[in-house]
Amino acid sequence: MADAANVLDLASAGRLLDAVGLGGSSDALLPIAAARLSLGAHGDLPRGLAALKRLRDASASVADRRAALLDLAPWRKGPFNVGGIDIDAEWRSDLKWARVRDGIESLAGRNVLDVGCGNGYYAFRMRNAGARRVVGIDPMVLYVLQFLAINEFERDDDVCVLPLRLEEVPPAPVFDTVFSMGVLYHQRSPIDHLERLRAMLRPAGQLVLETLFLPGDNACASTPPGRYARMRNVWLLPTVAELTTWLERTRFREIAVVDTTRTSVREQRSTEWMRFESLADGLSPEDRSLTVEGWPAPRRVVLTAAAPD
Repeated sequence: MADAANVLDLASAGRLLDAVGLGGSSDALLPIAAARLSLGAHGDLPRGLAALKRLRDASASVADRRAALLDLAPWRKGPFNVGGIDIDAEWRSDLKWARVRDGIESLAGRNVLDVGCGNGYYAFRMRNAGARRVVGIDPMVLYVLQFLAINEFERDDDVCVLPLRLEEVPPAPVFDTVFSMGVLYHQRSPIDHLERLRAMLRPAGQLVLETLFLPGDNACASTPPGRYARMRNVWLLPTVAELTTWLERTRFREIAVVDTTRTSVREQRSTEWMRFESLADGLSPEDRSLTVEGWPAPRRVVLTAAAPD
């Protein structure tokens, strides 16, 4: 079986980085991606590579391809329909995209960075909305393999997902739009995250930020002492007023709230494609407006902001 670094077309990824203006970073970024996609680097790789090989078999039946895609579970973002196969992921990400797409500047002709992109669901939607090129980054190797599986059917050379963290990408103000959706509350230092996002935007470029928030009018934030809705890695939950303060302190301007929504079990749930615990398991059975730990149930806000001129 080929080394996993050869599964991701690093030459094409390098050309895409060049095209968006990150060519000077390719020599630093592509070796990191190659190392993470090398055999022995991650437990998901052998299974994922076998699944990709089966998907690339021209003689494979729809049933064979469906089984190969299931071997790449859990699928967190979706839904997808590829080659006649419906992938019913944990998240109905189409519902979130419907809330986001009409509240942001047009993506037509834009170079876009999608931070914490998962399997590239939103990256494909951004391309469909007219984005010229989309670079997605996410350190989870399984998500990169899922993206590669989907792109076996999409065949889009102007979108890529690389196994990278934002802090590994040298600051370069080259993107017209930067998305950070479902990422901020996983950061130990949200201010550092916002500053890194700003550093990737061209002057007056647009940030699209989606994150969990706490209800309330005061500018404040709280850290769950243990888990939040059974999630281990939630570090800081702000109010919308506090989020606005963070954006102002990191020199963003033209800050606007696009949407606030309480997450429902229709939007996030366990499926055949993601069989582990989901939102319903994180809510109090006595009061669904609370998590099992007693915090307000998950609410999400979408904000937009402009980088300094």
